[in-house]
Amino acid sequence: MSKLLEVKNLHLKIEDTEILKGMEFSLEKGEVFALIGPNGCGKSTLAYTLMGINKYHPQKGEMYFKGEKINDLKITERAKKGITLAWQEPARYQGVTVREFLALGLKSKGEEVTEEKLRDALNKVAINPYQYLNRFVDKSLSGGERKRIELASLILMHPELIILDEPDSGVDVVALNNIAEMINYFKESGSGILLITHSEEMLKYADQAALVCEGEIIRQGNPADISEYFKSFCYPCAKEEECETEVAS
Repeated sequence: MSKLLEVKNLHLKIEDTEILKGMEFSLEKGEVFALIGPNGCGKSTLAYTLMGINKYHPQKGEMYFKGEKINDLKITERAKKGITLAWQEPARYQGVTVREFLALGLKSKGEEVTEEKLRDALNKVAINPYQYLNRFVDKSLSGGERKRIELASLILMHPELIILDEPDSGVDVVALNNIAEMINYFKESGSGILLITHSEEMLKYADQAALVCEGEIIRQGNPADISEYFKSFCYPCAKEEECETEVAS
């Protein structure tokens, strides 16, 4: 049986800068795989590459989703297959209400839009639907509110692969607790989750973890071990200590 996601020897260069340098890992259905590393190490670039965002096209290596090579698929084609990216900084949609934004998630799956479904999704992320459904998804909402509304959209979309790019960035304790609950919810629903973070605290929600440094995975295995290594050796940078690459079987 094929993996949900397989990344093999992925290389990406933008202009003259090589950002991804042979990235390689796999992810099962119903599994949380965390990628941790300092800012600027290539984690978000990997997320954009997996999603198929313009200019993030690898020069070498393969990406497989459910056994199908997706290197040449457009972002819309990947989304239709069940791949979704939750952005580090959720977008603002001037003039679009929360109701309209959430309805797009249902329409993308060909499902009927009902008030009950919209309210249920918002309740799951601790957002009062009666206070928020008619509000606009713009700067009047905090970053934490927009992240929770984005999670509500994911609930309605039921994606098979969710890429969470720094979900804990810039959120308060309430939003962080909701994010943790949603990670467990999506996992129990059978979705695979690629969790991208620079905080070792987030690794406790993962089944597997890998440490990324300068576009490479330098260590992979048990999340607790990766967390301890990250805290102990990545400040100062592990590369300066000539750390050894280690991938657990």
